[in-house]
Formats: sequence, structure tokens, C-alpha cells
Amino acid sequence: MGQITQESVLDALRGIRDPDLGKDIVTLDFVKDLKIDGGDVSFRIVLTTPACPVKEAFEAEAKSLVGAIDGVTRVAVTMDAEVPKGRGIAGNMALPNVKNIVAVSSGKGGVGKSTVAVNMAVSLALDGAKVGLMDADVYGPNVPLMLGTAHKQPVVENGKILPIKAHGVKMISMAVLAPPDKPMILRGPMLHGIVRQFLTDVNWGELDYLIVDMPPGTGDVQLSLAQLVPVQGAVLVTTPQSVSLADVRRALKMFETVAVPVIGVIENMSYFIPPDMPDKRYDIFGSGGGSSFADEMGVPFLGEVPLGIEVREAGDAGVPVVVSDPESPQALAFRKTAEEVARQVSIEAMKPELVVISRAK
Repeated sequence: MGQITQESVLDALRGIRDPDLGKDIVTLDFVKDLKIDGGDVSFRIVLTTPACPVKEAFEAEAKSLVGAIDGVTRVAVTMDAEVPKGRGIAGNMALPNVKNIVAVSSGKGGVGKSTVAVNMAVSLALDGAKVGLMDADVYGPNVPLMLGTAHKQPVVENGKILPIKAHGVKMISMAVLAPPDKPMILRGPMLHGIVRQFLTDVNWGELDYLIVDMPPGTGDVQLSLAQLVPVQGAVLVTTPQSVSLADVRRALKMFETVAVPVIGVIENMSYFIPPDMPDKRYDIFGSGGGSSFADEMGVPFLGEVPLGIEVREAGDAGVPVVVSDPESPQALAFRKTAEEVARQVSIEAMKPELVVISRAK
């Protein structure tokens, strides 16, 4: 029986390659706490997202590869995750405890951007991540309603605003700071000040992801966020029809101009399946527009979310559909798109150098 060494175990584990990062898990420093006790071998594999789709495959492959080493009688693998800190590509305001800032944006209103942002944030929290949600859509701040926190008021502690917690997510919004019937009449400098206050005067604590629900369009809030903090990437929300795609194209170009990578496109309200006729599918707003746009612009397509009454009912009730009806087609789609967002954020964060957003082919 040969002697088991750390190097022999690591050599075996080099056979496991991360499909997104293009390197083996040893080179990526994913293997931690390797211990050898006679024929017993134990270690942790620390992935870059709690929702990693290859987690079970990595665990099974690690047990098989290490178990095949001469003299190994038992292999104990612990799967863990630690979200990498973003590279910091722009901005001059440090948020040292926030690992990744992700902007959720659209070129126009009415595409369900806030619904996507809320369900994305809650999905990431359900997967085990530490998540904050900043409602920067100051003209139409609907996030508190969707999270069931419209009646709550934040408190101030040690000079900092404490975000409101709901469904595992920390949230701040103008809707909880201003009277509900007060119109948001704000010019550029005031908007800049609100974005700054939400970033610096709120005690976000430690976050893996700060999801920012942006206003529609390409205006002052988008520019302020890009100037103030290192945004790891932007997620663009569209619907399949041409008018939405034309507007989201402008949003993509805007993020390109301010050097914020677009990490992907989500197509919302992609199709409708009647609850009483599950075998029927209606492409109310057309089909395939989001994926075609993503291919054309050279950015990832993060998935499509079907239209459904469940989403509207959940939003009105203040319980996101990923919580209220987790097995619905809409909830499953939101969970999958959130996993894709986390995956793309990790890919961006692990890049050794700044990569400018892909241009149209």
C-alpha cells in the first residue's frame, strides 16, 4: 500500500475543471483544509457561488478521483461557497463590506424590471448568499410593496440608516423614507445625492451581492451609480417585442460608455401558459427576442421568465413568487436566472484584468 500524500490528492483533484473559469479546482484554490489520517482523506471544495449548478457533480467526481488513490479507504468532501469580491472597475466610493454590486436595468418601463430585481435578490438569499436590495427607482419605488414592507420605517443607529429586512434581504427605498403620496420631483444633483446617501448612509453590513433596482432609461441615476461605486455588472431586463429591444439596446450602450460590463440579458414575460390549460403556450409579446439580442451583442442570455398571474398576485401581496409559489414555472425561472447572474458575477470577479464589455458582432 502506497503512502497517501497531499500532493497525490491534489494531483487527483486537478482532474476536476471548472467549466466557466477554464481551470482546475486546485489551480483556482478551491480545495481547502486537506487532511489525511491513515486511509481517511477529508477536504472542502469552496466554490464561488452558493447556487453553483455543478456542485453535486464536483462532489461526486472528487470522491471518485480521490477514492481511486491506492490506500484511500474513505473520502469526506464538504461543499462550501465563498462569493469572490468584485474587481472594482470604476468609482471613488469604497464599500469594503459589499463584495459585488449588480445593477438591474431596462431601457423602458413596463417590462417587470422591479419584479425581476426583487425575485433575483430573494432567490440569491434562498441559495444562502448575503443580499441587499437598493431601490434606486426613485420615481416609482415599488420594491417595499413587493416585499411586504411598505408599512415599515427604517431606524437610525449610530448615525447610519438600518435597512429593512424581508425574506432574507436587506432593503432601502425612497418609498420608506418619504410619505407615500409625495411626488418625487427631483433634478440631477438631487438624484445623485440620494444614490450617494443610499450607498454611504445605510449600514449594509457584509453583503455578497447588492442588487440595485435602477429607474428605466439611461439617465442621472445610472451615471451616478457608475461614478460613485465599482459596479460589477449590469443585468438588462427586456420583453420579447421589438420596441423593448430597441430601448434595451440604448441601455447596453450606456453601460458600455461608463465602462460597466453587461453580465447578461433576462427576457421577462416571455410567454403565457394558461393555468387551466398547461399544455398551451401563447407568445403574447413575440418570441426569441431576448436571446437573439444577447447573441447579437455578444453578452450572455440569462434566461426567460414566463408571464403568470402568480407573479402579479405575489407582488401585490408582498410575498415574492419564489417564496409564495416556489414550484410555479415563474418561480423556477426566477431561481434559474438568479443562479445564472451569480455565475456570471463570479466569472467577472475571477478575471485577472478589466475586460471591456463585448461589442456587437
